[in-house]
Amino acid sequence: MTDTSMYEFYAVADASEIPNGERLFFEIGDLPIVVFNIAGQYFAIGDVCTHDGGPLGDGELEGYEVICPRHGARFDVRTGEALTLPAVIPTPYYPVRVVDGQIEVGIPVS
Repeated sequence: MTDTSMYEFYAVADASEIPNGERLFFEIGDLPIVVFNIAGQYFAIGDVCTHDGGPLGDGELEGYEVICPRHGARFDVRTGEALTLPAVIPTPYYPVRVVDGQIEVGIPVS
């Protein structure tokens, strides 16, 4: 369980804007983020492959894994964990909550 007191939450979209199996791209400050809707659950990770800095969110989604479209590294959208080479470093994970129908993404408080 994530300690939400360590995050500042930002409303990014109405929950109805991201159908099941779809994703939404946005930035908070200079952080590129992608939110995935998987079976009604929302997950947010950095939209950057830690292998070479390329975009990650455009990759194919298989279960809870997103596959980098450039070199095939796989990341767990629930945690940001790098699951396969060539990536070995996780991509950032951001907690997500839905409040009054709005998807909110948490950014660590500095």
